[in-house]
Amino acid sequence: MPRKAREYPEEGEFVVATVKNIHPYGAFLILDEYPGKEGFMHISEVASTWVKNIRDHIKEGQKIVAKVIRVDPSKGHIDLSLKRVNQQQRKAKLQEFKRAQKAENLLKMAAEKLGKDFKTAWREVWVPLEEEYGEVYAAFEDAAQNGIDVLKGLIPEEWLTPLGEIVTNYVEVPTVTIDAEFEITVPKPNGIEIIKEALIRARDRANEEKEIEVKFTYQGAPRYRIDITAPDYYKAEEVLESIAEEILRVIKEAGGEATLIRKEKRIKKIKRREK
Repeated sequence: MPRKAREYPEEGEFVVATVKNIHPYGAFLILDEYPGKEGFMHISEVASTWVKNIRDHIKEGQKIVAKVIRVDPSKGHIDLSLKRVNQQQRKAKLQEFKRAQKAENLLKMAAEKLGKDFKTAWREVWVPLEEEYGEVYAAFEDAAQNGIDVLKGLIPEEWLTPLGEIVTNYVEVPTVTIDAEFEITVPKPNGIEIIKEALIRARDRANEEKEIEVKFTYQGAPRYRIDITAPDYYKAEEVLESIAEEILRVIKEAGGEATLIRKEKRIKKIKRREK
């Protein structure tokens, strides 16, 4: 079970919790990411409407996403709310929790390679990476995308080689794909050949750059679609701007016209595999 480096959660934080026992006035919940810590949810924090029977909303053993509304470490009190969590926040927290589970499994694999127990792995790797990146899986994504050396100085050197092998094979790196369309016309007998050459040159030049993938698709005269996949949105935008400038220049010199029509960005994931 993934656990946080901190002893107590912070006010405003969303946590994954398991309902331990229910009473007419509220419920006690185990905080899954904070070993040994429990929180209390008053019946007034269960739902935004009047609650006649708390068991109509939560059940013992159920896992929920709750919001921390008060923390008193001196008394060991943690107050939780269910009604202050919307669907988007719940979804985001569950995704974060799943990422932490993946990170934990990967770290266990690395620990096994080194002959270390997870308690040692948690202290030597998990804690410093969470403090630096906010979540350990984000650190693994950075290492998969930019090389394991990005973790140098944060964790002991002996962890770098086994972690490098593992993240290369198992970590999914988020990428951004943006798409747009060009309207291109060249009023010449060889206009189609001029357009094709301009698109191919722009595509091949962009694809020479690491982590960039550019594809053109013919949509029907005079439209051509472009898809750009890059490590982040800003890089994808930079590539699109560069390609657009090149295409517009070539087409203008050929006596034609070209217009860029913008589309929405979308997120996808690619899986890094060992070559």
